Amino acid sequence: MTIASRPARTPRFKVLRTIAVYKLVKVLLLLALAAGEVRLRDASLVEKLVVWVSARPHGLEHDVVTHLIQWLSGLTTSKMHTLRIVTLAYAAVFATEGIGLWMQKRWAEWLTTIITASLIPLEVWEMIHRPTLGMAAVLVANTAIVIYLAWDVVHSRVKHPD
Repeated sequence: MTIASRPARTPRFKVLRTIAVYKLVKVLLLLALAAGEVRLRDASLVEKLVVWVSARPHGLEHDVVTHLIQWLSGLTTSKMHTLRIVTLAYAAVFATEGIGLWMQKRWAEWLTTIITASLIPLEVWEMIHRPTLGMAAVLVANTAIVIYLAWDVVHSRVKHPD
């Protein structure tokens, strides 16, 4: 297919690519979290983080790092292992969704709709118990994704080969 004969980029194409990028950014964040957890098993790194955060003025980065160190230090080895497995499993699912959406596969739209919709009740529960601006933004983004994809999947008259 030559450049001149490529189909025009439709609004649907742009939305799917935007959602794909959102999912792939989540993959990168989850992989960074998993890698960080592995590195935090090194006691000297934890000590360096404690020294670094102690030198910081109280603010967002101080609070986040302090909270993360306290939370991780309270986990047992088996809970850390479970956290690692869950983190990598979510990364695999988000990667599958993102790549499928990037390639405009109808199965990826269904998969993303179902999985994202299934997580919304947990996000609502989290907002009720520990509301944050970040959690609100994720909830709004995921709700918009589900509404758009559900509408598109149900109302699309065009058959897309998978």
